[in-house]
Amino acid sequence: MLRSEVLPSPAPMHIPDGFLSIGVIVVCWVLAVVGVGLALWRTRQTLGERQVPVMGVLAAFIFAAQMLNFTVAGGTSGHLLGGALAAILLGPWPAMLVMTTVVAIQALLFQDGGVLVLGANILNMAVIAPVVAYGFYRGVRVLLGNRKGSTLIAGFVAAWVSIVVAAIACAIELGFSGVSPIGIALPAMAGIHALIGIGEGLITIGALALVTAVRPDLVEAEKPGAPLGMRWVLGGLVVAIVLALLSPLASPHPDGLERVAENLGFIERAQDPLYEVIPDYVFPGISNETLATIAAGVVGTLIVFGVAVGLAALFQRPRPA
Repeated sequence: MLRSEVLPSPAPMHIPDGFLSIGVIVVCWVLAVVGVGLALWRTRQTLGERQVPVMGVLAAFIFAAQMLNFTVAGGTSGHLLGGALAAILLGPWPAMLVMTTVVAIQALLFQDGGVLVLGANILNMAVIAPVVAYGFYRGVRVLLGNRKGSTLIAGFVAAWVSIVVAAIACAIELGFSGVSPIGIALPAMAGIHALIGIGEGLITIGALALVTAVRPDLVEAEKPGAPLGMRWVLGGLVVAIVLALLSPLASPHPDGLERVAENLGFIERAQDPLYEVIPDYVFPGISNETLATIAAGVVGTLIVFGVAVGLAALFQRPRPA
């Protein structure tokens, strides 16, 4: 089940069970576990006290922002992925953990993406996207030097490329699963997500401009800086909750993958979730659809924040004795 028949809840956005073959699922799980395991190892070596609350705030912001689908051409919607923003503000390894937290909670609690194919969604959005984004961000920064606006330009490029590359990875997985030939699925996915990537880039540079204005030291993940005070943590969490409150305004149009699945005729392969907790971002027991969506968004935002902070604290670099 890709979308709820009831609006205004935002449409689920990730690969559902049924789209990928068992062989591809296994390979994706192996690659995802290796990638996340490496991120955990490297994070333990590099994560400082300052980055722990940043991980929580970023995870909450990305979760809430992903609920706000925006319309692109052809009756298709897109949404923030957030891998580039996380990689720029945290570095690639903590960013992978932030994105893994978001993607896993979306699947396990909100039935956004299948449980069996969770490895593929983590691989595409939490491993490939942040690593690619960080590589392009650093590369563009080197090319532009200290020119005015270099951070924003590099951020836009990194965000756009991360969306397109993640979409290409998904298309390859679909191709090897026999769902759609790679020669057909790849240009379809890349084409739609090239448009979605523009929105990703604009949101990313907007967020970077805001962070640069209030805490420029956070944009340089590798450089030491002052700890993020409680005021900043609460402020960032409030911003994320405000986004969750706006979630009923999400575009009702199908997202990029769903549009491709409809156009190429494999939408019916999507399987219903194995279980339901807060399906389709609609909190159970609340009759008003708008309030149910808002409640789901706020609850999810707080859960993601707590899990990300807990994970960061667990793997924080030990303080010198």
